[in-house]
Amino acid sequence: MAQDESEIIAAQHLRYRVFYEEMGAAATQQMARDKLDVDEFDPICDHLLVIDHSLPADESVVGTYRLLREEVAIANDGFYSASEYDLSPLFMGRDANTARQHGQFLELGRSCVRAEYRSNATIQFLWKGIAEYVYQHKVSYLFGCASLPGTDLTDHAEALSYLYHNFRAPEELCVYAVPSRHIEMNMMAADQIRERDVVKALPPLIKGYLRCGCYIGDGAVIDKQFGTTDVFILQSIARVPDKYFAHLARRERPL
Repeated sequence: MAQDESEIIAAQHLRYRVFYEEMGAAATQQMARDKLDVDEFDPICDHLLVIDHSLPADESVVGTYRLLREEVAIANDGFYSASEYDLSPLFMGRDANTARQHGQFLELGRSCVRAEYRSNATIQFLWKGIAEYVYQHKVSYLFGCASLPGTDLTDHAEALSYLYHNFRAPEELCVYAVPSRHIEMNMMAADQIRERDVVKALPPLIKGYLRCGCYIGDGAVIDKQFGTTDVFILQSIARVPDKYFAHLARRERPL
């Protein structure tokens, strides 16, 4: 975890390098001047880092994830995902004390890895860090937005339909995109989908969540700033296959 402001800035610099310089996200003038990806949630989040100590300090962060616990979000301005999705089905009747007693939700976001470090080893480091964090803070669910590159829905019709037909969350846990941004995911009949081709083309992050038994929310959202089509991911820790959890955490489940 980032221990001081300089390490958070290093993570923000990596995010700018990946999201804006490499992937073409739309930066504000200040972001472009500072070469930092910054928003109002950074100060209240924990920042998970993968560090290559052989590099200069200001370039040594090569992977990062941003983590926001339920009890922290409740005490501040809520979750980043709430700008795209109505999260109320997840938190009906809950408060910070309930979260601590029965397992809390953890929002994941701003994940990225420097291009030359995009290997299974770096991803494993990030997921091991998340697994340890889940254990320490008694997390029962992970959630956040995952992205398909680009905003042309004709390119994503098959993928969105595949996710809708096969992984839509059960109604009691189903999070819907906010009405003003909701895009129908059910764009093709299930029997028209070429499953093997779709799965092969999905971004690695989404494929990883699917292997762990995640649910998908209802409705996609266009993120104009990042030039992506977002879907909502909900991951129950209880649904993570034992072989994955044991490998990552090397200990018993927290709940």
